[in-house]
Amino acid sequence: MTTVTHDETGTPARWDPGVHSYASMGYYADDYVPKDTDILAVFRVTPQPGVDPIEAGAAVAGESSTATWTVVWTDRLTANSHYQAKCYKVDPVPGRPGEYLAYIAYDLDLFEEGSIANLTSSVIGNVFGFKPLQALRLEDMRIPVAYVKTFAGPPHGIVMEREYLGKYGRPLLGATIKPKLGLSARNYGRVIYEACRGGLDFTKDDENINSQPFMKWRDRFLFGIEGVNRAMAETGEIKGHYFNVTAGTMEQMYERAEFAKEIGSVVIMIDLTVGYTAMQSMSNWSRKNGVLLHLHRAGHSTYTRQKTHGVSFRVISKWARLIGVDHLHAGTVVGKLEGDPATTRGYYDTLREDHIPTNHANGIYFDQDWASLAPVMPVASGGIHAGQMHQLLDYLGEDVILQFGGGTIGHPMGIAAGAEANRVALEAMIKARNEGRDFLREGPDILRSAAKRCVPLEAALNTWGDVTFDYTSTDAPDAVATPAANF
Repeated sequence: MTTVTHDETGTPARWDPGVHSYASMGYYADDYVPKDTDILAVFRVTPQPGVDPIEAGAAVAGESSTATWTVVWTDRLTANSHYQAKCYKVDPVPGRPGEYLAYIAYDLDLFEEGSIANLTSSVIGNVFGFKPLQALRLEDMRIPVAYVKTFAGPPHGIVMEREYLGKYGRPLLGATIKPKLGLSARNYGRVIYEACRGGLDFTKDDENINSQPFMKWRDRFLFGIEGVNRAMAETGEIKGHYFNVTAGTMEQMYERAEFAKEIGSVVIMIDLTVGYTAMQSMSNWSRKNGVLLHLHRAGHSTYTRQKTHGVSFRVISKWARLIGVDHLHAGTVVGKLEGDPATTRGYYDTLREDHIPTNHANGIYFDQDWASLAPVMPVASGGIHAGQMHQLLDYLGEDVILQFGGGTIGHPMGIAAGAEANRVALEAMIKARNEGRDFLREGPDILRSAAKRCVPLEAALNTWGDVTFDYTSTDAPDAVATPAANF
């Protein structure tokens, strides 16, 4: 991989000109004890054949901090060792030959305060294209409290959102408007009205609905808020529609967000594809203007899904909580999209809990203390239906938004009936849980019993009751919890 020079004692000479190994230049230090203020990262490293795993880990540390391919004399003009990231441990991945977990510590001085753009440019900048590595994946990060406190976090958080909405004791219900594209603004508003009137708390734009020729954004906002307001008047409940303000420029995004606020929307939406700087700017806007901020994780699977290369979604979850969003799509387990149960539980804990202990069985490699940074409401969407309500409540808990798009709008009796089926299924399951029943085991019977008094729920169960998406997840933890295991 590299040429190593040595002094007369056989020790690599750090300041000799030329090419040295990364390990010999100080980027590997197995005796290093991470400081409380260090940012820690664990990478899954797959070295090229013949590349030593320790040298590969040192190379990741070097190339994501101060190193370049050769010795440079300007290193002597800095406190060099202070600014070097240090790979302090390299462990083989159980059951996956050729893969290693490289643990790396970064001094806090390497990063700009309150900037995910700077953090990501450093940690995942050039290193993922490094030739001596076949593949590289950022599995997890420990964000120290000292760095957490430089971020404002979610504009509102779960508690304040429930106080805004006046809704407690159950998951919130939503639906994505279908078809995603092609509806006129008036028909779009009609779908919003029917779904909210039928019992949902929210409806939403999908990731790719912005301002196309068939429906410009301003028209969608106006007809959409009309549907929301009519549903609120009829039900006496606060409702919302996630108006997607994603656009080609920040100026356009601010214009759309301001208009959504002016017409009375309680929530706006952005896509992950707008980038970290734009996301932080919209978070600041949402905090200042008292509007909930929904983040659709559009595009995340291009780099989060594969086991050996990319960035784990648990890391994206941490970045999103720092950036400051109120909602984030985080998986369903039982739906049509990727979602191992243990891995998904790790995502949800990362978003909702104040302290998350190391738990390898859930893919959590470090203790994470959020120091009272507000939690993010996870959103479950993608191929879920009323017949899975007991599983969703068991897997995902109470502080979650369950979004049934096709499972509302595809109901054989219409949109409002689809919404009613979801609401009745949810409330029946919450009632059973509150009564102390084993709602997971008894779930199908609970739903069938409720369906005797709700024709829309009966139709939903008859239509989708046996629909499942049983595929092996590509991103499952490497460790499996057993009674004897001690993680």
